Amino acid sequence: MASVKDVLDKLQGRAQPEQLKGMAKYGITVEQRLGVSVPDMRKLAKEIGRDHKLALDLWRTGIAEARIVAAMVGDPAKLTEEQMEDWVKGINSWDVCDQVCMNLFEKNQLAWKKIVDWSEREEEFVKRTAFSLIACLAWHDKKASDEKFIELLPVIIQGATDERNFAKKAVNWALRNIGKRNLNLNRAAINAAKEIQRLDSKAARWVASDAIRELESDAIQSRLRR
Repeated sequence: MASVKDVLDKLQGRAQPEQLKGMAKYGITVEQRLGVSVPDMRKLAKEIGRDHKLALDLWRTGIAEARIVAAMVGDPAKLTEEQMEDWVKGINSWDVCDQVCMNLFEKNQLAWKKIVDWSEREEEFVKRTAFSLIACLAWHDKKASDEKFIELLPVIIQGATDERNFAKKAVNWALRNIGKRNLNLNRAAINAAKEIQRLDSKAARWVASDAIRELESDAIQSRLRR
């Protein structure tokens, strides 16, 4: 069974601190970060396997890579609402947010409830987590009904006026991913985008135009019709 020290030692061994400057250019927070690639973190997590206690301890280190590995080894069945609230308050970088969503949060049914809760919060990365969760569920949850995503379109419309970079990009991602599931949701997402386009907000106009451009593209329409 791996310890926090074991994991940190392995992360240190794979660290490339010279990469941090380049990561910062993409808006990644580089404080408390070692410079380890996602494939290396994924390989390490696979070696460890599921270990929820270790995940909780790794999160407490505050180190970005340790937190991403924590999401990869955490057990969705043991995830509690209290833990989700604790973790979301500590997120301070878009990549940690998205990795936590796609590796852990989306795999628990609480995700659907937390989307609505977090979409109404003011903190930028809490809000991003809400919309990243929508994007991840639309991408990965093949069993979810169209209705569940249609019910989230008003949440997306409401969130589209947030001018903050990491929030508006997640709103856009959520809308695009819903619209890429099937033709029915494609039409619903395009209609939502057109409603967003009419809002008096620079962020909303960007969210809408970018989503419409992709969702109405020949590539997406051809794929969905196949």
